[in-house]
Amino acid sequence: MIEEIRLFGVYMPSALFWAAIALAVTFLLRGVLLRFPLRQLLWHPALIDLAAFFLLWWGITRFADAFFPHGFIS
Repeated sequence: MIEEIRLFGVYMPSALFWAAIALAVTFLLRGVLLRFPLRQLLWHPALIDLAAFFLLWWGITRFADAFFPHGFIS
């Protein structure tokens, strides 16, 4: 997945674009997870946030590679 995405005339790496989407989803997921008492039992909740970000980033990237045609966004 070495390609660039053109967004408003600016070329940027597609990995950066997918990471921004994963970050937004992670923040939404974090808000939902804060309501559950399970987060209070964890030793280091920030590690769960970091792991969720990387898993979402990986999943979104794999989904984009598998289902979007080359040059779909650019």
